[in-house]
Amino acid sequence: MKDYYIYILASRRNGTLYIGVTNNLIKRIGEHRDDVTGGFTKRYKVHNLVYFEHTNDIRAALEREKRVKAWKRAWKIRLIEELNPEWKDLYDDLF
Repeated sequence: MKDYYIYILASRRNGTLYIGVTNNLIKRIGEHRDDVTGGFTKRYKVHNLVYFEHTNDIRAALEREKRVKAWKRAWKIRLIEELNPEWKDLYDDLF
């Protein structure tokens, strides 16, 4: 069984948000933080892991990512703040 993660990165509290899905959360967030791949997160300095969910079903992960991306910004902020009210960078806690 594989692990899949839906995650939200933020540039800062209430800043720019990025939503993604991966099967290796530590590696993928490290790539974002190190600007390994160009694009949105590099351009807007979106490097803080502020929220993530886990599932073993890739279809569920992709569907959840799509749904959350389509949400209003206020809903995304509420989701983050329900589990991470301080907008703490959760990356170091993964180790």
